[in-house]
Amino acid sequence: MRNVIDVLDLSVEEIEELIAVADDIMANPTKYQEVCKHKILATLFFEPSTRTRLSFESAMLSLGGEVLGFSEASSSSAAKGESIADTVSVVSGYADIIAMRHPKEGAPLVASAHSCVPIINAGDGGHYHPTQTLTDLLTIRHEIGRFDDLTIGFCGDLKFGRTVHSLIEAMSRYKGIKFVLISPPELKLPSFVKEEFIKNKGIEYVQTSSLEEVMGELDILYMTRVQKERFFNEEDYLRLKDSFVLTEDKMALARADMRVLHPLPRVNEIDTAVDNDPRASYFRQAHYGRYIRMALIMKLLEVSA
Repeated sequence: MRNVIDVLDLSVEEIEELIAVADDIMANPTKYQEVCKHKILATLFFEPSTRTRLSFESAMLSLGGEVLGFSEASSSSAAKGESIADTVSVVSGYADIIAMRHPKEGAPLVASAHSCVPIINAGDGGHYHPTQTLTDLLTIRHEIGRFDDLTIGFCGDLKFGRTVHSLIEAMSRYKGIKFVLISPPELKLPSFVKEEFIKNKGIEYVQTSSLEEVMGELDILYMTRVQKERFFNEEDYLRLKDSFVLTEDKMALARADMRVLHPLPRVNEIDTAVDNDPRASYFRQAHYGRYIRMALIMKLLEVSA
């Protein structure tokens, strides 16, 4: 039985296989309509979500399976004080696979020790978000065409941004990568990510607080929102929330083949006028999430078309 808690649980070769299956699903959807018939996905979301939860549900339904679960901790027995271990021990008897999101780092790993079915980490606090990273990789393959020799700018909340941490982790395995880390000092990339996946691998990187200065050198700009739910006091959030806003003027500084990604939801860090720019890939990115999650569910359930 396989779990996916961290994107590094999947080899580079396995990621290529998942991308190939996702591409085939997009090209031949009817071929996959019943591959998970009579299989059940449980979505245990202890933290709010729109895209991740619904794309998991859409993925399983599109494969002919069924879905059960909850969308917030208050509607589960966690509100009564039930432990993660007990919740998962029970739910794994009702489902064939579990997608779990939790505000505490490491919660899906704890869950995996108490589950008799595969666990997929759908985001754990400010730690990792492997299926968003798979979505990002599928987007990069479709929008850019390669994973090697890329300069990737990460902008906004790099401290709490689990999607940033996971994508840096994944991209550190490819050749010719350069990271540009764009944030206010208070939201810099955590040292554990920088040391393990950038410095220890000898990857070139730049830290800056100016988006305009680096726009022209980027292949990918990965925007993130400043996450109110991660702050301990509202004053700090209000001071930092508008640190970086991507506008048409800033897009004019970028190359014609640059692409803008964003895990969404967007608050105000990308001006809506940018949506009309063909380089804005974030809504296409959200749609890719369904197909890569279909491929991952199939892999973990060991089914094929």
